[in-house]
Amino acid sequence: MTQLLKNWLTQGPFAQQLISFNHHDIVTGALFTNQVAYFYEQLLAAPEKKWLLASDTSDLFAVGLCAALLAGKEIILPANTQTGTLSELTHQFEGILSDKPLCESQAFILLRKELSLPSKPWPASEAIGELVLFTSGSSGEPKAIRKTLQQLDVEVSVLEHTFAEHLPHCSVVSTVSHQHIYGLLFKILWPLAASRPFLSEQIEYPETLSYYTALLPNLCLISSPAQLSRLPKALEHERQLRSPSLVFSSGGPLSFAAAQGISQCYGHLPIEIFGSTETGGIAYRRQHEADEPWQVFDRISIDQDPSDGALLLKSPYLADDEWLRCEDKIEPTENGQFRLKGRLDRIVKIEEKRLSLAQMETLLGSHAYVEQAALVVLPQFKSQLGAVVTLSALGRSVHQEQGKLSINNALKAHLLTQFERVTLPRRWRYPDILPLNTQGKRVTAQLVELFDHD
Repeated sequence: MTQLLKNWLTQGPFAQQLISFNHHDIVTGALFTNQVAYFYEQLLAAPEKKWLLASDTSDLFAVGLCAALLAGKEIILPANTQTGTLSELTHQFEGILSDKPLCESQAFILLRKELSLPSKPWPASEAIGELVLFTSGSSGEPKAIRKTLQQLDVEVSVLEHTFAEHLPHCSVVSTVSHQHIYGLLFKILWPLAASRPFLSEQIEYPETLSYYTALLPNLCLISSPAQLSRLPKALEHERQLRSPSLVFSSGGPLSFAAAQGISQCYGHLPIEIFGSTETGGIAYRRQHEADEPWQVFDRISIDQDPSDGALLLKSPYLADDEWLRCEDKIEPTENGQFRLKGRLDRIVKIEEKRLSLAQMETLLGSHAYVEQAALVVLPQFKSQLGAVVTLSALGRSVHQEQGKLSINNALKAHLLTQFERVTLPRRWRYPDILPLNTQGKRVTAQLVELFDHD
């Protein structure tokens, strides 16, 4: 299997390669090369080794990513740029490469599109840098996940080998962020290495998606279950005259009804990818029937922990060749496939955002109004979060004087320092005590029962 990404990053794009586009602009390989060389020189001259990278637009993100990799830097990719998130990661980086100022204390290079740069060759690198992504650990602390070019290269090559025949001269558009591993791989690295142009903006509305679907004859859509679940209704459940050649979904489970809804509108089922930041892609499927088994990617080996059914994994995307235990329970089927049977830890997906309940509970507990806090996923409300909070003396006083809404808003504002709004609890309960069993442990079923009646 070819070293697709490594070869591309070493040689750079052809001058006429279309790198990215939006409704009013394009970036060619020649312009991209000049921009990468410009920021590469700045990074090479900077003594700082660890650089946080963040950009709203994917073309500038790709420029910064390539420049920093070629300059041998360690690139920190935060899950978001909330002030609390950046504060937690402050000790992890020495400089910021971004399209807007984020912190005042570190070195800063502003990412912007420079159109009048002199022509320069693609930078020749002696040492390629690596990426560090942060994901929610089971302890509640952000967990650093390192990715070398070798690991990313193998995954890009496997994706191309598996799906290339379905992607004739495709352009790539995405409704997900490139700051996370799924968007990073499927919207940035794989398209660059395979010479497929990508939309520099993130699509937020169905109307925008329909615009590009009508405009471009072959389109690859990178999306998520939350967004795809809402799409058929936005398209009025009607068969579209122009449809993407391929639709990918990842970040959480896609319901059978949503998969069938996309098939009704676009004429084919989405391809679902199962994996994580730590593991990269593990398996894929199309839901021809409910709870369709997952097909393992080439070069991936799986097994099952006999004690609790946990997935055991060997993968070339990992740092070593040892078996890795994943906190996903599986049920093996014939032909080496498997079905997923839920999570075994307290990491959950809300709107496809990976979330540590322990981390959010810790932050809630630090507020002056809160004595204790417990979070539960509410399946009866489409996997929303419910917060059960016992109030401190100050919290009870404010609750009595200003009401529940005031408390709700204060706690939500507190959580927004580290978490994105879509992940916040939608329902709140304030009992005098948290339900506990005789061992003093929380009883999830009793917590959930608190939300049975509004």
